[in-house]
Amino acid sequence: MRIAFLFIAEAYQAYHLAGVALELRRKPGVEVDIYYNDPAMPRHVERICAAFGEPPLNAIRLKRDWKARLIQMPRLLGLAKKQVLAANLEELMGYDMVVSSERVGGNLAQLAGDRLRWAKLVYIPHGPVGRQVASEAKAGLFDLLLLPGQGDLERYGALGCLHEGGYRVTGYSKLETVEMLGRSMPPLFSEQRPIVLYNSHKIRNLSSWRPWIEPLLAQFARQDMFNLIVAPHIKMFHRRSESVKDRWRARSTPSILIDPGSDRCLDNSYTQIADIYLGDVSSQVTEFLRYPRPCVFLNPNKVEWRGDPHFRFWTLGEVVEDIDDLMPALRRAQELHPHYMKAQKAFIGSSLLQPPGGAIRYTADSLLEYLEKGRVDP
Repeated sequence: MRIAFLFIAEAYQAYHLAGVALELRRKPGVEVDIYYNDPAMPRHVERICAAFGEPPLNAIRLKRDWKARLIQMPRLLGLAKKQVLAANLEELMGYDMVVSSERVGGNLAQLAGDRLRWAKLVYIPHGPVGRQVASEAKAGLFDLLLLPGQGDLERYGALGCLHEGGYRVTGYSKLETVEMLGRSMPPLFSEQRPIVLYNSHKIRNLSSWRPWIEPLLAQFARQDMFNLIVAPHIKMFHRRSESVKDRWRARSTPSILIDPGSDRCLDNSYTQIADIYLGDVSSQVTEFLRYPRPCVFLNPNKVEWRGDPHFRFWTLGEVVEDIDDLMPALRRAQELHPHYMKAQKAFIGSSLLQPPGGAIRYTADSLLEYLEKGRVDP
């Protein structure tokens, strides 16, 4: 059996799928290759392989035609995912299975049509469901969906993306991968205070970054109750130059750490040490809430979120709609946390299945089961 893992986006995908690829490679008769688009990807994959005590995975750079190279040349235009997929279609379709953590991987089905449709396409989301995303329906293009929790099952079921024998809840393997890294961090701050993690998403009409980052930093600079880690979604600065990132890093102070994209933004270092989560619509809140703790959510755009299932996580902490209410909300977050504890536990229970043998093993076994039987039971 030949299985390709498609890392079409940024390096964060390695932490979601590399552990599963390693588990499959241990199986007799299974050949595993990873295909990557982001040139930073191999370093992260090698880091994960070392953490598992395994030799490196076979990593192949995805071919790029002139259109893809032209788009990728100025970083601001992105990774040219669709063009790269088209350039590698025939090679990827020669595998028995292609596993992707991006819905854009479903474009392979559209590009292949009946002529080249050979490989089974699998979607393993790179984060539990949260905000509504226009491309969610593309999950229906895949042959098999392996989902982190019941919440994803319900969401994709409502969208008509679940095919008989083609879906299963297998858990969230990233959590096991980051535990294997076993890193120990030196203290980030000289003063011991509760740590607030500010983790904004980049989606413009929902993000709190553009309207509030400057007043937020100013408020934290004027107080001495909290330390602050500013670690936005990895896509926020991915297309920015190192000089831009350096300017943001230089704004760090003894009580404010600004990190525009180090490994710690990818491997849960910050979600593990933070005491309070501060954010808007990033699914990283789910990783933070694996161990329930206080959350405060920011809604500068005055989104009508109450009663909307896509904003369920905003029921897990206080929602701030006026920047002047930020510090009062953070100061009472610990006191109010018992009020949200039950809802947080229920949210995690429905978002992240924890299978007895672990999500990595269960996911790998489910992939092989599908190849052998042509189906899996839910």
